[in-house]
Amino acid sequence: MLIILTIVITAAVIIILLNFMTAEKKIQRKLESLYDVADAQFSRSISALLGPPFVSGNDVQVLTNGNEIFPAMLSAIKSAEETITFETFIYWADSIGDEFANALGERAQTGVKVHVLLDWLGSAKMEEKQLNKMKLAGVHIQRYHKPHWTHLARFNNRTHRKLLIIDGKLGFTGGVGVADQWRGDARNAKEWRDSHFKVTGPVVGQMQAVFMDNWIKAQGEVLHNELYFPALKSTAKVKAQMFSSSASGGSDSMQLMYMMAITAASKTIEISSAYFVPDQLSIQTLINAVERGVKIRIITPGKHIDTELVRMASRAFWGELLKSKIEIAEYQPTMYHCKIFIVDSLLVSVGSTNFDNRSFRLNDEANLNILDKTFAVEQQKIFEEDWSNSRKITYKKWLNRPFKEKVLGKIALLFKSQL
Repeated sequence: MLIILTIVITAAVIIILLNFMTAEKKIQRKLESLYDVADAQFSRSISALLGPPFVSGNDVQVLTNGNEIFPAMLSAIKSAEETITFETFIYWADSIGDEFANALGERAQTGVKVHVLLDWLGSAKMEEKQLNKMKLAGVHIQRYHKPHWTHLARFNNRTHRKLLIIDGKLGFTGGVGVADQWRGDARNAKEWRDSHFKVTGPVVGQMQAVFMDNWIKAQGEVLHNELYFPALKSTAKVKAQMFSSSASGGSDSMQLMYMMAITAASKTIEISSAYFVPDQLSIQTLINAVERGVKIRIITPGKHIDTELVRMASRAFWGELLKSKIEIAEYQPTMYHCKIFIVDSLLVSVGSTNFDNRSFRLNDEANLNILDKTFAVEQQKIFEEDWSNSRKITYKKWLNRPFKEKVLGKIALLFKSQL
């Protein structure tokens, strides 16, 4: 009996350690500033080194908060004629979850091919009746990295991507999950602040490819005909790239993309991050940008946050940043769930990625990168509005934070590799 118990405990420890480790070396050296984001070399380097390439001819529309986001997504689902592919992290047993289940099921019953990929952990609060309703209607559903003895070492690698593609022609991505917290218009603490994006044009094909990456991993099914990848025409003039990363294939690529963009900044950087827990490389890269004359502002959640441990760990890192004149403010009205990165009023990166180790190395993430001045200026205006609803933290305030918070911050940092 003792031998069996020892074997079980040893196996459990090994599995936990494997989930805490990465097989790849972390990026350690600072990047040299060689060009600006406005320089054609930036998009060439990002496209060639990390891929896929930036493509022109796209239209990207911002949807702000649940009142705009959910009606647009549900309307798109109901308009589907051939295919729907949908991947998300959070899907909970809420009223909005029923609305999505009903809409997806109704389309499947009419003959539309509907494929839904849900992260097993993120959809753990989902009711079985919602799943069964969709399955009975003909929806093909997969739960990503559901616990199984054959891949317990990958349990900690979740899909955090948010993707909805209709008929291979219309795409949605951003920060929202399927839960009632995202309903409303950020008017009170019960209505989260977030942004999502509606996309048409050639880049939708790249969005579909990102969905297929995980669908193949989960289902082993390759969907590749014209129903999923139709010929896509230009719909506007926006230059965009759908960028993705995963722990199983280039876990550092998302951080590298961010670091290359920061290194290419010459004027301004605005960061909106629901979970902001930078590692030392990220901190130093941001400080190097300030030393080049770049103005940096960061918005993070305030007291309204769903993970207090993350907030404590985040604030513990702020000293170096604030001392270097980087401005940080905490959003006050409600939970701030935005994930938006703007460089030099030109480059905008939106999607599922937070500025933390979990997004940079553990989760499967997907970001839409946009090189367009008009779109960037629009996002900066929204950032300014969010900044006006945030409380700025000075270096002096940070130094004088309560002793209890300092202690909790030190404890939280013990888990920084998982945050």
